[in-house]
Amino acid sequence: MAEAKKAAKAAASAFEQASETLKADFPKFSDFEIPRFEIPSVYRDLAEKGIAQARQNYERYKSVAEDTNALLEATYTTAFRGLSEYGLKALEAVRANTNAQFDFARDLLSVKSASEALELSSSYARRQFDAFSEQGKELASLAQKVSAETAEPIKAGIDRALRVVA
Repeated sequence: MAEAKKAAKAAASAFEQASETLKADFPKFSDFEIPRFEIPSVYRDLAEKGIAQARQNYERYKSVAEDTNALLEATYTTAFRGLSEYGLKALEAVRANTNAQFDFARDLLSVKSASEALELSSSYARRQFDAFSEQGKELASLAQKVSAETAEPIKAGIDRALRVVA
């Protein structure tokens, strides 16, 4: 342990001597002047123009990003509204078809002959085919309407954004 204390004292003494030597030699370096470099005005002007252009581009891109965000919000709202309407129309079709099946089952229980059951079945099949066709047309028309309502603002927004950025 005594040896460690001696080594620590020796290291501290060496550090103090080095410190004193630096302090004594430091005035020699204080006369040294760092040369001042003057940046040519051409480079300064170029840098200022670059910064101004970067600010302008940033403002344009920021504006486009804000417009795009608003566009996406409106598009999601339109799409959600359209999908809700489509879902309600599909549920309405399911309800109508289910009611028609229950009516058919009730009427089928009251038939008195096989020919009457066959006539009832063919009538039901014809009505259901017509109903399915009409429901399919309505749903397809609604899906096309929702797609157009959702896609049109996106297309217009992208065109507008490209014009701003370009």
